[in-house]
Amino acid sequence: MFSTSHSHSHSRARMLPATLLATLLAAALLALTACSQEKAETTPIVRPVKVVEIAQASDARTLNYSGAVRARVEMNLGFRIDGKISERFVDIGDRVKAGELLARIDSADYALSVQSAKASLDAAERQVETTELARNRAEQLFAKNVSSKAQLEQATLSYDQAVASRDSARSALDQAKNQVNYTDLKSDQNGIVTAVNADVGQVVGSGTPVVTVAVDGEKEVLIAIPEVDITQFKPGKMVKASFWSDTSLALQGRVREVAGSADPQSRTFAVRVGLPNDPKVLLGMTANIEASADSARQLISIPLTALTKKDDQPIVWTVDRTTETVHSRVVTVTDFTGNGVRVAEGLTPGDVVVSAGTQFMTEGLKVKLEGMAAKQSAAADAATLTR
Repeated sequence: MFSTSHSHSHSRARMLPATLLATLLAAALLALTACSQEKAETTPIVRPVKVVEIAQASDARTLNYSGAVRARVEMNLGFRIDGKISERFVDIGDRVKAGELLARIDSADYALSVQSAKASLDAAERQVETTELARNRAEQLFAKNVSSKAQLEQATLSYDQAVASRDSARSALDQAKNQVNYTDLKSDQNGIVTAVNADVGQVVGSGTPVVTVAVDGEKEVLIAIPEVDITQFKPGKMVKASFWSDTSLALQGRVREVAGSADPQSRTFAVRVGLPNDPKVLLGMTANIEASADSARQLISIPLTALTKKDDQPIVWTVDRTTETVHSRVVTVTDFTGNGVRVAEGLTPGDVVVSAGTQFMTEGLKVKLEGMAAKQSAAADAATLTR
């Protein structure tokens, strides 16, 4: 019995160090893991970034707007009387000369009016002849003291009324003849047909535009300018005109007219730019108008990718060169260019701005700069520089 109990106690004594050893190993592993996590937590994340350095801002900028070439004078021609169009003699693109027949309306009713006016004039002339004889007879009788002066005055009044009626009938005949002439629509000047608004069989009212003719001569470009830039366009300002269809063609244009009020729909102002006479410039061509603009405020150009939002405000991420950390900064945006954005407030020359990957930036994030980026000038278009 004693021998068996002693054997069990000895077995437990041998098992105890093994358990203790496993516990110590587990504790050591936990300690090592905790140290590794603490070390990982204290190691800051360093993210490489693309940046641009802000150069001296520019006082001038270039404005570019597109428009269509059109004739300076366009005539919307219509009939001066009502009627049904019976013939049309021109199509869009046809060249016309002054006095050339463009369209015609049915003249049957107006021809009948001429015949009626002629008949009325004939009757009025016969009445004048009758009253003239009566007046002459009254004058003779009054001279012989056979009739009274009142009878002479009555005969004279009847004659004068007949003459007035005859003159009115003559004017009515002239008017009826004019209306027959008005059934023909003719061009007033040389030009090219740019629109046809009515066709054969259509009944049109007087003054309704039927044919539009662009008059030969000076051409212009019509552009729409937003209110932020309209002060940069004044009559007489010289601009540069280039054309999409012919990149080698460039002309000096002059601002001819600036609208006094904005379009209620687009909120833009219509500006007409006169062009010198050049046979290469055709109606309907797309032209680009380039004008220089002086800015009252210093404008700085940055890449569009550098701009983001925070709390519904436009911001950029600037890099502190000393600590190599990024910080958000609110900016004031004036307008957008083809590949960049112009900023009026919030940036100064020498600032380093993150130009790509702004969605990964957080306040105070450590970043890696392998070298300073080329300066981003406001005089040039914005460009993203890789670092």
